[in-house]
Amino acid sequence: MGNVYEIYALRYATMSPRTPSMNFLAPDPHDSAAQDLDYFVWLIRGGGCEILVDTGFNAEEASARARKLTLNPVDALERFGVAASSIRDVIVTHLHYDHAGNLDRFPSARFHLQEREMAYATGRCMCNGLLRHPFSVEHVTQMVRHVYGERVTFYSGDGEVAPGVTVHRVGGHSDGLQVVKVETARGSVVLASDAAHYYANLQRRSPFPIVYNVGDMAVGWETIERLAGHPDRFIPGHDPIVTEIYPRASDKVDAWALHLPPSRSFAK
Repeated sequence: MGNVYEIYALRYATMSPRTPSMNFLAPDPHDSAAQDLDYFVWLIRGGGCEILVDTGFNAEEASARARKLTLNPVDALERFGVAASSIRDVIVTHLHYDHAGNLDRFPSARFHLQEREMAYATGRCMCNGLLRHPFSVEHVTQMVRHVYGERVTFYSGDGEVAPGVTVHRVGGHSDGLQVVKVETARGSVVLASDAAHYYANLQRRSPFPIVYNVGDMAVGWETIERLAGHPDRFIPGHDPIVTEIYPRASDKVDAWALHLPPSRSFAK
């Protein structure tokens, strides 16, 4: 099969309770309860390399935004046997606070980002409080420092980070949001990040309420389905169901193996 990888989801924080209107732009009026929000970073391992997807947030950001931080993602990686200093490549799906914190804690890493996301996070849209709210000026500023340090690889649409690991701009939730396709033994697995916070966002075609462009988000769902090739091979960004249907991968940290088949199928 050529280059195949293992993928691990590491959960580092949660947010509860939530209401349906917090999870869907147009919630079902019959729903009275909603799923919690889990926060993950993802580790791709194979071919002698380890690639991190997103970097989470720290205790200060958790306090400022009233999130329950279980463990800093950098410490979660350490418990999983991966030192932050050993990471050579970090894919940042977008620059929202929960995906682009801790950028100063990976001294050897090159960061992979959509050019459009950098422009969005530093452009005129950030003059609008609603659009600016999911970003942290400290995180964005740190990424600018990495740009000046020649540590950022930019993409405009599709790109290859490593053989069998590709990024694809879908936009929607944030203008430069990218998803990650990874070749595994069970086929192409797509880490959707916030293109779909929950399985139901894509399955119901119902956007998460934090959205820059609904049209791009809708087209992005079609892109994810095409890239994954099967409904069981896309991974939403924040859904607790992931922890229920994938095999646990560690007794030291909350980690699940996404390269293995889920215990429940979404195929119709």
